[in-house]
Amino acid sequence: MLKSSEIRRQAVQRLKELFPKAQSWEEIADARIARQTADLVLKFKLSGQDHVFVLEVSSLGQPRQIRAAVTRFNDIKRDLSGAYPVATAVYIGPQSARILKNHGFGYVDLSGNCHLAFESVLIEKEGKRNVRASTRPLRSLFAPRATRVVRLLLEDASRAWRLEELAKAAGVSLGHSHNVVKRLEDLAWVERDGSQRITLGKPADLLDAWGDSYTYRTNEIASYVAPERLSRRLMAEIARTVTSEGRRYAFTLAAGLSLLVASSQRLTGIHAYVEGDIAPVARALGLRPAAADDASVHLLTPYDAGVFDGALEKGGLKVAGLPQLYVDLLHYERRGRELAEHLRREAMGY
Repeated sequence: MLKSSEIRRQAVQRLKELFPKAQSWEEIADARIARQTADLVLKFKLSGQDHVFVLEVSSLGQPRQIRAAVTRFNDIKRDLSGAYPVATAVYIGPQSARILKNHGFGYVDLSGNCHLAFESVLIEKEGKRNVRASTRPLRSLFAPRATRVVRLLLEDASRAWRLEELAKAAGVSLGHSHNVVKRLEDLAWVERDGSQRITLGKPADLLDAWGDSYTYRTNEIASYVAPERLSRRLMAEIARTVTSEGRRYAFTLAAGLSLLVASSQRLTGIHAYVEGDIAPVARALGLRPAAADDASVHLLTPYDAGVFDGALEKGGLKVAGLPQLYVDLLHYERRGRELAEHLRREAMGY
């Protein structure tokens, strides 16, 4: 898969071909616009008028990535009056194109599709197929042990890793770590510096893809009715009971979010990852088994021990790390996507 820098280069070339009479082209990479960093600001003159395009490179051009780009575009429009946001990718399909057009933004892809509508200009070309359709599914990237590597990269997105360090920190073999990184390189989501250290170049794309491939229901969930009302005190009692047996835990979903980021949502359930056999913990807490819809406490047996990696501590209680908490929330039935985006906006840098 093409690197972001190559997609950007080819997109600029394509725009110049679409506007052969334009002059005074100027490119500003990684331009800072208020709180946002634009992949590229492209300035040019057309019919004597100055124009400014703000380009965002999307490695896959999938609807979820495009929705995230739209959010950033709206902020940029407020901060840079007169700018015309343009999304670019190898391929932007009909659904992604519709999202951009509905918000008044443009796009140009490397497969021959485009929509550019500003002032009196309208250029639109549709129906071209993806020139670089991937035949390799993303599923292998998000297999249980593979997510240990993914999670670690997302937790410290600016860190440069040696492959051996990454494998050791993730608790996987060197070969397994190599395979995950190679797949990420194919997607142009990681880059290597001159010392062959690995850096995550597109954390937002990786997080979006993981979220699309995962649901918290991948974990085995045991549900219970608690003998008391839901409260921080009950959460502390769950933590004390688990740790007294020398085991790990981490709160997630709305309970985890309530510890990290202020939320107006009333706590209607407590979800916690618990290492090992859940039954003794439930008995010690006096929890009574119940159907999921009737329960207030849900103890999760992790799909992989990596869910405990990067756990945070807040008020003496452990919470799943930010990437894990985000993907858990994303498909939670009670306003999960809204809560996930709240977490991302308030606590994550991508």
